[in-house]
Amino acid sequence: MIRYLSVLLYAVSAVALGSSGNLSKINGSIEVEPGQQVGDVETVNGSISIGSDARVRGVETVNGSVRLEARAEAESVETVNGAVAIGENAVVTGEVSTVNGKMTLLHGARVDGRVENVNGAFRLEGAAVRGGLGTVNGDLFIGAGSVVDGGVLIEKPSGWHWSKTDRPRVTIESGATVNGALRFDREVDLWLGAGAVVGAIEGVQPLRHALP
Repeated sequence: MIRYLSVLLYAVSAVALGSSGNLSKINGSIEVEPGQQVGDVETVNGSISIGSDARVRGVETVNGSVRLEARAEAESVETVNGAVAIGENAVVTGEVSTVNGKMTLLHGARVDGRVENVNGAFRLEGAAVRGGLGTVNGDLFIGAGSVVDGGVLIEKPSGWHWSKTDRPRVTIESGATVNGALRFDREVDLWLGAGAVVGAIEGVQPLRHALP
């Protein structure tokens, strides 16, 4: 589901800004200043922050969180162990993924590709995702004013430690829209607002609840 990073196999001990405008580091966080325009931003052990109105290409880390501030733009965002936060009116033109980490998209944020993780909650607050949502163990909250094209997929976990009682919670508020199927490969608790617009429900039928 998630492709693991294969970045920064060369030895760099401090942030380097090359002729291509790329920022790279092995140990430590990277902060792109507001309004700055750079190329790829990569680290291994550290978080990455993209300031408001900044423009970057790919954003990648292994152990660390990623945050795009208001109106920032990136081509893709990827981490393995860390949360991802997309700020108000920020845009990612490609995919956003993490293995272990929460996903948060604030009002006006837009991701044109797919958004996915394995472990960690999703929270969309009036945001738009064009390429669908996918998770294995994460709870999903799709708030009012949010639009998800491409549907939702919750995959079945593998491994002896999985318990069927650990059902993800999927909440879709009134005023939210999911264009595409809700595909559940495991049991989930589905909480739907009366005014939510969703596609067909496929796979394992969820335990349905009505939002007040």
